[in-house]
Amino acid sequence: MEEKNVFVEGLKKRTKKFGVDVILFCDSLRKCRASAVVTYQLVKAATSVGANYRSACRGRSDAEFFSKLCIVVEEADESVFWLEVIEDSNLSNDPVELKRLLDEGTEILKITTKSKDTTYKRLHSKH
Repeated sequence: MEEKNVFVEGLKKRTKKFGVDVILFCDSLRKCRASAVVTYQLVKAATSVGANYRSACRGRSDAEFFSKLCIVVEEADESVFWLEVIEDSNLSNDPVELKRLLDEGTEILKITTKSKDTTYKRLHSKH
């Protein structure tokens, strides 16, 4: 398998695992009204990262890939936001897993932002 394909398949798995890990983590949050709202928002954002990355990889053009990748970046950033809200409001009973998820979300955000920027440059150098 070509190096690029290995990277793409690895990131597909990684973004899916991030979504699954967030779902499992949310079960450990303190039970309160705020947790229910935050959990809903976080699970939507975190699972959207993997779903939209997978969709981006099926893009029929660089423009379509770029468009979907913009959504991935937005959802990854939103996931990090909600994890920070959990941290700042002390909703987590598992600070070690919260830190791991924050680190993973931030790393996915950096990777996908770099890919988005590279794709943007490639699209605009054609004109």
